[in-house]
Amino acid sequence: MKSTVKNSAFLWLLILLGAIAGSLIGDTLGNSFSELKFLKNFYEVGTNAPLILSFRIMTVTLGLKFNINIMTIIGVIVAIILYRRY
Repeated sequence: MKSTVKNSAFLWLLILLGAIAGSLIGDTLGNSFSELKFLKNFYEVGTNAPLILSFRIMTVTLGLKFNINIMTIIGVIVAIILYRRY
């Protein structure tokens, strides 16, 4: 049971690192080459306004937004392939 949790945590870490690396590579390529400017374009997924829960003694604010571009998706796919292969 413990190894399954560790493996899934490692998978999520790889997915996060793949998404970050893909975004950085997409931004770098989009800034460096005019033909690859489309790699810089991103799409926002999530809520624009956060959800605010107000209680008498505290207020909780929840919001989530992802900025996804083509290279982010490719980075996540590569991370999943690397996880399955090794």
